[in-house]
Amino acid sequence: MSTTSACTQPGCTGQYEDGYCNVCGSPEGAAPLPAGVATAPAPAAGAAPRFAAGTGIGRPAAPAAGQANLSPASSRVSTRTSSSRLETAAIGSARASRTSRRTGTSSTRLRGHRIGAGLTTVPPAPVADPLQAIMPSPQLAESKRFCPTCGAAVGRSRDGVVGRTQGFCPKCGSQFDFDPQLKPGDVVGGQYEVVGALAHGGLGWIYLARDQNVSGRFVVLKGLLNSGDKDAYEAAIAEREYLAEVEHPLIVEIYNFAMHDGAGYTVMEYVGGKSLKEILTDRREANNGVVDPLPVDQALAYVLEILPAFSYLHDHNLLYCDFKPDNMIQQGESLKLIDLGGVRRVGDDVSAIFGTVGYQAPEVPTDGPTVASDIYTIGRTLVTMVLDFRGNTSTYVAALPPVSDTPVFQTYDSFYRLVAKACAPDAADRFATIDELRNQIMGVLREVVATNRGPGSPALHSSASVHFEAPMADSTGAPLSWDELPTLKVDPGDPMANWLAGVNDSVGRLNALQGAAQDTVEVRLARIHAAIAAGRFELAQEGVTALLNADPWEWRAVWLAGLREMAMGDVVAARASFNAVYGQVPGELAPKLALATTCELSGELDVAEQMYVVCARSDANYTAPAAFGLARIRAHRSDADGTLRALDLVAPTRASYPVARVRRAGVLVNTSTSLTGLDDALTSIKGVPVEPALRCDLEIAVFTAALTQVLKEGRLTGYVGGVLAKEQPLRLALEASYRARAKLARSSDERIDLVDRANAVRPRTTT
Repeated sequence: MSTTSACTQPGCTGQYEDGYCNVCGSPEGAAPLPAGVATAPAPAAGAAPRFAAGTGIGRPAAPAAGQANLSPASSRVSTRTSSSRLETAAIGSARASRTSRRTGTSSTRLRGHRIGAGLTTVPPAPVADPLQAIMPSPQLAESKRFCPTCGAAVGRSRDGVVGRTQGFCPKCGSQFDFDPQLKPGDVVGGQYEVVGALAHGGLGWIYLARDQNVSGRFVVLKGLLNSGDKDAYEAAIAEREYLAEVEHPLIVEIYNFAMHDGAGYTVMEYVGGKSLKEILTDRREANNGVVDPLPVDQALAYVLEILPAFSYLHDHNLLYCDFKPDNMIQQGESLKLIDLGGVRRVGDDVSAIFGTVGYQAPEVPTDGPTVASDIYTIGRTLVTMVLDFRGNTSTYVAALPPVSDTPVFQTYDSFYRLVAKACAPDAADRFATIDELRNQIMGVLREVVATNRGPGSPALHSSASVHFEAPMADSTGAPLSWDELPTLKVDPGDPMANWLAGVNDSVGRLNALQGAAQDTVEVRLARIHAAIAAGRFELAQEGVTALLNADPWEWRAVWLAGLREMAMGDVVAARASFNAVYGQVPGELAPKLALATTCELSGELDVAEQMYVVCARSDANYTAPAAFGLARIRAHRSDADGTLRALDLVAPTRASYPVARVRRAGVLVNTSTSLTGLDDALTSIKGVPVEPALRCDLEIAVFTAALTQVLKEGRLTGYVGGVLAKEQPLRLALEASYRARAKLARSSDERIDLVDRANAVRPRTTT
């Protein structure tokens, strides 16, 4: 039989039952809350119990039934604000004895429609008259003249003598020639009349020409930068061969390949507009020469839009190899991938490799290009567009700047996780496919756009996740338990997907899964989850270990490991597991919600708050559970305004909305020092379905607090719940609320007590 004792919180008349107060919810033995924060002054006569509604300001919520109690070590509060500073479970190359992994997936669930900038606004790039782009005096800058053989600087000015554009390298003797080979009026291939030079790039001069056979349309002729460069010439030939096969709306179209005076020229579509490099240059010049990076949402939108071109190339066993801002051109509101001179076939170990320092993956010089190295260039391009990326070709040539020194990474934690995975030093740790990368960029873009809306902004919509079901529980009083976190979706491409959908018996599920006809990955994942639900933790661990031994990059096994650890009460280990999953799928919200939950349970409240904020802003399905988490954390800090803002995020369409409104009212009663705040407390539950007894309790608490203020301050003006803020009207309202509450009493003793309170508070009369 449990014993009871009086609550020690100021102004509370509750009793401790099973370790927690039955009125204010505070744990037995908790220190009294600061004056003026948890309670308001009590009236002298007819005092009513303080209204708490389950979450008083300044006290942690009691654990729910079955929720793990925290050990002293895990309940300490830290001030870490970035999840990147938390422990993380080993995954991928950190636990593999080999570094090779799959580079593709048979699943089609990662494919989606092109959305790109549809989630945000990207300014259009005007398309100028092609004739205005002609260089009046085409010449390669001396700073860009290098020997095609040894790489030594050539053609430089010396002792007042202008550098030569043609000659021989003084270091190795190789010939160089940087002059354009075509002049206006030349006709290439008997069809293309040269108008002038447009630019010079890594693989050749680029000319504007008119196609005399097709209505004089503008085309681009791309020749060799240096006719003595054998590798460059071979790259031009390769470009012709590969691009003859390429046909995609996001890739510049190749029309022909023509010869002129023994030199070859690729004939391609003229693409107006500006490259991303030019856009960045224009921003810098408009900012008085100071680098002005792109907003993160715009950079993500650009890359998101161009990724289908990479998917197309990879699906045709082609690698792009040299992606960078120079090679994306925006014309109006569309993008084109240009300059495919470095394209190679997958597995080509013979052709020359072209890349750019600062963008090229570190393993390319020794291992050659791969899908993973293309993904690396995409990640580096993203970083270049959003940072003043100094040292990208030296100090950080194969690394990212520290989070502590990079405000963009601190503001957009998911963006940092995205580029960190895309640019992982070990190629096997990067995204396996472009579709996998694209799916995560989509999620990160949604989060960035939500973050940019600013504090207090709930999610405007919900979106279907590829990997997780939406959370079903809001867990209003305590952090989510392991089985309330979002569940993994079954890959519809798994051979046993349909069979798994029919295994619905929660009691016999584990036995049914043990007898599955095929032991597919999805069956093994389902078996681990069923083992956790059945309390068979050793069996679950065996399943996790077996999956990770087979594929160290199977993050879903690490997710289940986190659920197992959480079910066992080891929230610190669970936190590390969920942190590892977050790094693998940075665009997913489920790992962030799980990480927030375990951070809250383990005292990492700053990181928990950060993760809850992201969830609340990004997806309506996650707003309510995240909002209640924020309310608990801010209540723990005695942050009344922050708690109210968190509770205001819960939408009226959510089943937990009445709880949020009642809790909001309780916070106002406990913290308000004005009649306006007390009136707002009653307004909070106006039109909200609330149990009659609870509504009466709130009215009693509000009128009691208002009467206290009137008795203390004397002359006050205003209304509280439609009642004039004067002593007699407030006493009459308080008396009426007590009597209404007495009618709802569960026992005669409770009814008598409430009637006595009503009699004690009613106004004094002379009759």
